[in-house]
Amino acid sequence: MPPAFARTTPMRPAETNTRPRFTLPTGSCDTHFHVFEPGYPHVPEPLYTFPDATLQKYLKVTEWLGIERMVLVQPTFYGTDNSLLVDVLREVGPRCRGVARIADDASDAELDRLHEVGVRAIRLDLFARASWPTEDIIGYVRAMVARARPRGWHVQFYTPGTVVRDLLGFLADLEDPFVIDHMGYLKESDGLTGADRDRLVRVLGGGSCYLKLSGPYRLVGDAPLSTVEPLGRALVAARPDRLVWGSDWPHLPDGRRDTGELLNLLADWAPSEVDRRRILVDAPERLFFAN
Repeated sequence: MPPAFARTTPMRPAETNTRPRFTLPTGSCDTHFHVFEPGYPHVPEPLYTFPDATLQKYLKVTEWLGIERMVLVQPTFYGTDNSLLVDVLREVGPRCRGVARIADDASDAELDRLHEVGVRAIRLDLFARASWPTEDIIGYVRAMVARARPRGWHVQFYTPGTVVRDLLGFLADLEDPFVIDHMGYLKESDGLTGADRDRLVRVLGGGSCYLKLSGPYRLVGDAPLSTVEPLGRALVAARPDRLVWGSDWPHLPDGRRDTGELLNLLADWAPSEVDRRRILVDAPERLFFAN
């Protein structure tokens, strides 16, 4: 196996995750998780080895933490083959929704079938398009927004922070709802600055932007998670009604991470029970369960 592949570690048992430090409101939702099951075709050169992360293992984590609803996000591992996503949505039922990746030439009939099983958004992999000129990326985003709009869907940005930075002017004026994953992925190691974070907070404050409080460890590397607390607090202060929380389970490639610890970041970033309800229940309801 090529050395560039990340070797995943086994998932920690559900009952070893830290319990929430606050009472989760009824209907709390994890808006970002992945699952992996044997027997489904994956892309020819995945970025990591097959994870030990089945649906049943994930559901045990949600039961342990008290999460009642969830949103399955199509990982890069399976490309635009949404077969597993569709099967999971059918198995879990109406308390689960999906975010699919689609080919540029996907038919309307295919999108309609995805809607029927619970897909409510298109995931845009801009890591794969990061070398494109900004205007070409904007053209791609507009095309995907046009595919999402007739079904009441939105688009979600899986995007390097440098691309987020370059798109902020465009996103500030985008009228259709959209979600930026992983707190904007604004990593200092990529040259992103406090000024870039301030611009992101301003875009969240107006327009149609939602931001996903997920994957904080992606931003800080080996630094403690507390490093990202100022950004978390700033986002909550700006628009708690435009934030959603995501576990990023199974925390690729490190399955040993504590999902409960990540959930408990909300106790510090959003100390208000009202704001936590907006993040865990109200915003996910609007984005995924209202239609």
